[in-house]
Amino acid sequence: MMAKLKIAGTWSGVLEEVNLENWTISCLREEVAKRSNCENPHFINLICAGRILKDDDDHHHHNGTLTLSQLGVKNNSKILATLSSPQQGHSLVVQEQSSQRLARIRAAATALAERHADGSLPLEDFNIEVEDQSGQKVRLGSEIDQRAVMMGLMLHAKGKHLIKGGNYKDALEVLTMGEESFSICDPKVIELIDNVPILQIDMVWCYFMLRDIRWLSDAGKRLEMARAGIERAHGKDSLRLRLLQGGRYPEVALHLRLELLEGVVAFHTGQLEKSRQALASARAKFVQLQVPVEALSLVMSMGYSQRNAKRALRMNNQDVGGAIDFLVEEKAKKLQKREEDLKRRDEIWEQKQYGVTPLKKAVDLERLKELVTIGFEKKLAAEALRRNENDTQKALDDLTNPETNSDLQVKIESRKMKRQKKAKDSAIEKVVQMGFERSRVVAAFEEGGNLEEVLQRLTAQPLAENMQPQVNSTAASDGGGSSSNPLPETASSGIVDLMNEVEDLNEIDERDVEMEDELSADIANGDAFTDYDIEVNIEGEAITEYLSMVETAAITSK
Repeated sequence: MMAKLKIAGTWSGVLEEVNLENWTISCLREEVAKRSNCENPHFINLICAGRILKDDDDHHHHNGTLTLSQLGVKNNSKILATLSSPQQGHSLVVQEQSSQRLARIRAAATALAERHADGSLPLEDFNIEVEDQSGQKVRLGSEIDQRAVMMGLMLHAKGKHLIKGGNYKDALEVLTMGEESFSICDPKVIELIDNVPILQIDMVWCYFMLRDIRWLSDAGKRLEMARAGIERAHGKDSLRLRLLQGGRYPEVALHLRLELLEGVVAFHTGQLEKSRQALASARAKFVQLQVPVEALSLVMSMGYSQRNAKRALRMNNQDVGGAIDFLVEEKAKKLQKREEDLKRRDEIWEQKQYGVTPLKKAVDLERLKELVTIGFEKKLAAEALRRNENDTQKALDDLTNPETNSDLQVKIESRKMKRQKKAKDSAIEKVVQMGFERSRVVAAFEEGGNLEEVLQRLTAQPLAENMQPQVNSTAASDGGGSSSNPLPETASSGIVDLMNEVEDLNEIDERDVEMEDELSADIANGDAFTDYDIEVNIEGEAITEYLSMVETAAITSK
């Protein structure tokens, strides 16, 4: 079975007729090196699906025996070829760390997207949702589309974060993963959003900042796609965007960057006139984005920071009134978002109390509300929805049938008992770990009360009582009631927290919490304008530099 591999980087094109079963990494390296005019194949690094392909057996055998298919390369895989220079011995370690980190980023984004796209109960106390620019939640196509878009957006946000930190090489890798995610989507789903074209511009910006001329042909294609995509998403002359954004001009900096990059590519491919036009247009936008000192100090005198004031003036074509309206609106949006987040957090906590459906989904709170409105008790209705996979009609049947209704009650009761027992056992473990003797701890809990009271009892108990552990046991057996209700309803939140901790621990152990938190933070720090919020200083210098190069080239060619 012959496969095709798509190669990008030092050489862009498709390798046909690749036999995955008997080609090794060294064969592929040689092929790519030959096409990249690189004498020594060892300097070619191949990256597939976010990791560097290495034939670990290189060291053990003279002919590394791992085939491409054993290394996970499939038909139509995308492979990124990069060049490493001979003196990079030490940086292999760095590269290895970097590729491990990239693999973690990909895995965390995949895990988050899978959990948040299909209505499963989030393990975190937040929910990731896709919103449009006006902050409305969007359901995109199928579950696969939703997941792919979510993953693309997360990786794009991470890539931007890396660009901000000047780490263009890793940013490029992460953006490539993001591009891959978006490519899984139905094109119809994403043609009206500008995230994909912006991602293309960000990738070419990385090439430019890495001053990597080899990417030129690729950069030219990407910029064409980006321009077409932005025109589709923003409408002719950005009319659609202007309507969405209430007459604002958020996209000027983005267009400036696009035109600068188009000018650079045109220059290096010898199209001087095209380059001059693109750069001149970029320069006009650069001038348009320079914030006048008076306007800035006016907005700042209203109590806004320099960064926010500048951003607002740029987005509003330097109009002071517009900028202040924008800042007031932004603040209101932030507050509203915070309230929504807190509400969602409470909802997730509530959903966790009801448990998950057979297919591991959360109880649908909208449907639960409907059932409560008709007059059913909330916990019963939730249990009915849970066992019926959120099917309202079936849940109603169960609630109105006396037999199944009492069955629901039994289930709720037993879940409550289970939860209390779990909470109590876990609390006992915690207290035992503090160094108290187990039998004393158990006895202290039997007397009831919350965690503080139990700890108080344990620390205040005189030693004499310790000698006769039998003292309390008769008192407890008079009604036999105390043991069946181990924790009163009023147990303090301390115990509830302990309980939640225990539940979470059992649920999942291979979650890369650190990386997931990092990705979530990258998203949380963004807003509808983050993509357009570009400080254009580097661009300004580059425009000047390239315009003078165009002039020089024009003179010498005459």
